[in-house]
Amino acid sequence: MGHLDHATFGWLTPVLSYVMACIGAALGLRCTVRALGATGRSRRNWLLTAASAIGTGIWTMHFVAMLGFGVSGTDIRYDVPLTIVSLLVAMLVVCGGVFAVGYSKDRTRALLLGGLATGIGVASMHYLGMAAVRLHGHVGYDPALVALSVLIAVVAATAALWAGLNIKSPAAVTVASLIMAAAVTSMHYTAMFAVRVHVVPSGRALPGATAMQFIFPLAVGLGSYLFLTSAFVALSPTTGEREASVSAQRPVESAVP
Repeated sequence: MGHLDHATFGWLTPVLSYVMACIGAALGLRCTVRALGATGRSRRNWLLTAASAIGTGIWTMHFVAMLGFGVSGTDIRYDVPLTIVSLLVAMLVVCGGVFAVGYSKDRTRALLLGGLATGIGVASMHYLGMAAVRLHGHVGYDPALVALSVLIAVVAATAALWAGLNIKSPAAVTVASLIMAAAVTSMHYTAMFAVRVHVVPSGRALPGATAMQFIFPLAVGLGSYLFLTSAFVALSPTTGEREASVSAQRPVESAVP
């Protein structure tokens, strides 16, 4: 069995992955709050932004953490198409959960079903990402830790959707984001501790791309998207601010002959 190292760069990748999860969670919650105060096309657009932020944050957290993953006795490569599929899965399942709570009349039921579906989807994203790993050997899993990681994913997803429905103030969103990011990161490392690798030495070249060739540039691109979208949301007026601006202009307009 090969020795697994989950932090080949020390604390850099765990801390950076947690930061990316925090940014995605905070942005997703803020967009969900905006969506619940909007109607029509505006609500849909805010929910889409929330889903893309949370999905991107979760995926980026996973693969930034994977930059620090190493196995003694073998190189590691990543199957590019399967890695892209894992990103799309993250986006789609989070989108389904966010839209469920954003439009459902029975929000309790939507919260439970959306949290379950989203949590299983997040876990699927993780294990699809692991299925994209190419190395000299065989990868197995501890069933108990796999089940625990899925449970953590479901609880984290349900908590995220609940927070989107019930938390409004910026301070509360910040605290909720820190907790959510901790839960998502815990899910990732629980799932990684479930991994068992039996190395089979070989001189054969591995298919796929290295982490620095593919994962790192993609993570940087998605991280930039999160930062730019965060700036856009921070500068965009809320529904209350727009209504206050319109109310303030009405007396001025009515006073003009």
